[in-house]
Amino acid sequence: MLGQMQSQPLLISSLIVHAERHHGEGEIVSRRVEGDIHRTTWRDIARRSRQVANALDSLGLAFGDRVATLAWNGYRHLELYFGVSGTGRVLHTLNPRLHPEQLAWIVNHAEDRAVCFDMTFLPLVKAVAAQCPTVKHWIALCDADKLPADSGIDGLQSYEAWMGERSTDHVWPSFDENSASSMCYTSGTTGNPKAALYSHRSTILHAFSAALPDSLNLSARDSVLPVVPMFHVNAWGLPYSAAATGAKLVFPGPAMDGKSIFELLESEKVTMAAGVPTVWQMLLGHLQQNGLRFSTLKRTVIGGSACPPAMIHAFNEQYGVTVLHAWGMTEMSPLGTVCTLKNAQTALPPDEQTKVLLKQGRAVYGVDMKIVDEAGNELPWDGKTTGDLLVRGPWIIASYFKGEGGDPLRYDAQGQGWFPTGDVATIDAAGFMQITDRSKDVIKSGGEWISSIDVENIAMAHPAVAMAACIGMKHPKWDERPVVVVMKKPGAEVSREELLAFYDGKIAKWQVPDDVVFVDAIPLGATGKMQKMTLRQQLKDYVLPGV
Repeated sequence: MLGQMQSQPLLISSLIVHAERHHGEGEIVSRRVEGDIHRTTWRDIARRSRQVANALDSLGLAFGDRVATLAWNGYRHLELYFGVSGTGRVLHTLNPRLHPEQLAWIVNHAEDRAVCFDMTFLPLVKAVAAQCPTVKHWIALCDADKLPADSGIDGLQSYEAWMGERSTDHVWPSFDENSASSMCYTSGTTGNPKAALYSHRSTILHAFSAALPDSLNLSARDSVLPVVPMFHVNAWGLPYSAAATGAKLVFPGPAMDGKSIFELLESEKVTMAAGVPTVWQMLLGHLQQNGLRFSTLKRTVIGGSACPPAMIHAFNEQYGVTVLHAWGMTEMSPLGTVCTLKNAQTALPPDEQTKVLLKQGRAVYGVDMKIVDEAGNELPWDGKTTGDLLVRGPWIIASYFKGEGGDPLRYDAQGQGWFPTGDVATIDAAGFMQITDRSKDVIKSGGEWISSIDVENIAMAHPAVAMAACIGMKHPKWDERPVVVVMKKPGAEVSREELLAFYDGKIAKWQVPDDVVFVDAIPLGATGKMQKMTLRQQLKDYVLPGV
């Protein structure tokens, strides 16, 4: 017997229809590439998204055609989120921090038909345009009078001229909710990057779950600042969840320094912000150097890479801001876990609560996870046993775009497919997961495993350390030994001996690094993660002391 409910497909267009109808007055604030602060509303975003839809129709793009964006977080980018996907085309967010050759490869692999870009990236577009034969339309996200007379790009159009003259009337089409909605390419640390192709259904379900109280806890009373770029896994889905809840959105544009972010947090009364640890490191540095405090910020979502305990302590204890430690992947849309306490844990002493909150957290509804050994056997949830972390759920990929890399899933005895995350983790009896390392970054010394994250976190707790990375170096006796690579804070000093002594009592003696290497900068990837592969290459001639 079937239920007798209405059947309506879960489509991204429904989010902007809801936001306009029920939260039309809600604010969208953007710092533009032009340098000014732009203000609009969900009602206006919906109206202009319909104009984008009509403009795309005028280009003759087919259902499923890819439309790429090369843009900062801002209102025009938000309009494309809904205008592109709402018409059945596929939004492809490009990462402008990639090398031009890699960017061109991605555009060609995706077979993008149009590229919409901020004027900041005009030099990058000029460098790749001739290498991208599938792109028939280049659209600059600017007013007509800001378009350069000699751009060097044939047929370049101004976004405002292209869509501004279109009708504001558009009936969003209805189609299969499993149709592709957007795509994001992985960072491609090994070989060419692969694309996760999201569906309307997966995106809507992810938006629902992300907004739940024990997830990101979004509401119409929130003012949300996504520092995480809209080209990084769709800003972790925040634009979609904000439309669903009517939350105010505050976009930082190209100004990502601590001072600029702080000014927006204060002027727009932001209650929740989201970003990677490297961004928050800059923000905290600005606050500490200038004796500043937050007046409205209540919580911050930190993900993208493991958050150092020292950062969590700084936010919680010095500034009264709750840190939502989150974990996910491009292949997971991206949300997998968020660390919020259960009812029984609220009665724990503060130091015991802190131990829990330092973990990556528990699975949000829609995500299941387990840890397994090399043979695929599931391991116990005891908070001690480590294993390969596998996940499954309705917004986790089943395969990559164009079948790149073959079938990525691992199948259990029941034939159920699980996605291998590449992370090594523990899960405790309450379901809280903690990443102990990336599988390729685990250091094996004398047959025992050393967590590079643990070594990094201790170094990061030293007041003179701005950033730290732990890598394994070859050793004739122990196979590998840990070395911590450190970037000091401006004006701060710490010696090798002082930092190694800082590990005393915090970690087993055999896990203490053999050496400290001081560097001016630690290489970061396009999404702000430390690039250990690059670091290993830079240190290829390094020799451990005494070896």
